[in-house]
Amino acid sequence: MASDGARKQFWKRSNSKVPGSIQHVYGAQHPPFDPLLHGTLLKSTPKVPTTPVKAKRVSTFQEFESNTSDAWDAGEDDDELLAMATESLNSEVVMETAHRVLRNHSQRQNQPSQKKPEPEPQPIAEPPVAPSGDLRLVKSVSESHTPCPSESTSDTVPLQRSQSLPHSATVTLSGTSDTHALGGSALSKRETSRLDKFKQLLAGPNTDLEELRKLSWSGIPKPVRPMTWKLLSGYLPANVDRRPATLQRKQKEYFAFIEHYYNSRNDEVHQDTYRQIHIDIPRMSPEALILQPKVTEIFERILFIWAIRHPASGYVQGINDLVTPFFVVFICEYTDQEDVDKVDVSSVPAEVLRNIEADTYWCMSKLLDGIQDNYTFAQPGIQMKVKMLEELVSRIDERVHRHLDGHEVRYLQFAFRWMNNLLMRELPLRCTIRLWDTYQSEPEGFSHFHLYVCAAFLVRWRREILEERDFQAVKSRAFPFSLHPVNLGD
Repeated sequence: MASDGARKQFWKRSNSKVPGSIQHVYGAQHPPFDPLLHGTLLKSTPKVPTTPVKAKRVSTFQEFESNTSDAWDAGEDDDELLAMATESLNSEVVMETAHRVLRNHSQRQNQPSQKKPEPEPQPIAEPPVAPSGDLRLVKSVSESHTPCPSESTSDTVPLQRSQSLPHSATVTLSGTSDTHALGGSALSKRETSRLDKFKQLLAGPNTDLEELRKLSWSGIPKPVRPMTWKLLSGYLPANVDRRPATLQRKQKEYFAFIEHYYNSRNDEVHQDTYRQIHIDIPRMSPEALILQPKVTEIFERILFIWAIRHPASGYVQGINDLVTPFFVVFICEYTDQEDVDKVDVSSVPAEVLRNIEADTYWCMSKLLDGIQDNYTFAQPGIQMKVKMLEELVSRIDERVHRHLDGHEVRYLQFAFRWMNNLLMRELPLRCTIRLWDTYQSEPEGFSHFHLYVCAAFLVRWRREILEERDFQAVKSRAFPFSLHPVNLGD
């Protein structure tokens, strides 16, 4: 027993702390593990999902929506137009109503005008809600007091809504994009306000390019368009004090290229390039501008110098069209001609014309730097963009995509020119200039945003495309706006 007690005492664990005993060592990054403490923390801490994809997408879209909420600079009146645009109207009913309004108008014109007492002003009230199945077009308060002796309440005709509309709606016709319908004072006030915003940005010591892009997305006023394009293209710096020196240096550099390279245009190495340029320029539009001898010479120099300095691509048909918008925008700063298709350069001083030529060259070069693979051997950039357009249309309008595929219409057959000429052969010049306002305000406007514009044209004419049942008809319907150019307005 004594031996058992001694054995127990020998193996008994001592609780007293003795110097030199072994202790656990913990670092700052690895504290001791306490099951009770950790258990409490684990229970009280909510489980965080490992892949919060949905939350990320929601926040991303909300950020995008907040950044682009004023992209088109819509006013209060424009919201009503946008609401009207979301409704689908029966085309037959619309045409019937239009003819009825015209008949009533012609009848009133034939009747002798009678002076009617002015109606008493009515209190402003909310527009009545149309019954289910009807969409009534109600004039806004701003138009209700416009005097019209021959106007009668019997002329108000309800337009039947399309069956696809899920609910009835009342649309107020107050805002419009037609400059003839707007009052001169209201239109002038709005344009003046936008122009002041641009001038304030451009006059600052350092122009905020991000803010300038946001403001330019919905269009650039004509007086400030030349300077804005030079800034957005990267030709001029944002600092105001550096711009004159940069302009002078770049213009001098361009004419040094002319002296060094242009005399070699008839050499055996370059004569084919110059001959092709000389052939293509008279085919360009607008003819009234291009066929002026001074303009022809300017375009020949610009295209030849660019081709010599970019041997990877050289000159390719399609590049010549990209000179026109820059030249017209810069020349209009020194002319009073409103029609951009008929600008006369004879009244522009020779020194000014030289500077415009240099500015046009550099801005066109900046544009082509972003899409040069469109014009290298085999034009891989265009091949890739046409494929991307096909994938985009298949996602946003599968029916049109299947219809084109079913009739063996390949996207390359009609979209190649859209990418090669940036839709310049499909749109009037003034519309191209307006479109380029938006292109230049986008980081990849001429390469990526351009795809969405092309897809929008296909969706816009989807009904005409779907109506055709043979290869040639479907192919021609894929670009009806090239036969009847679209007037986008300014």
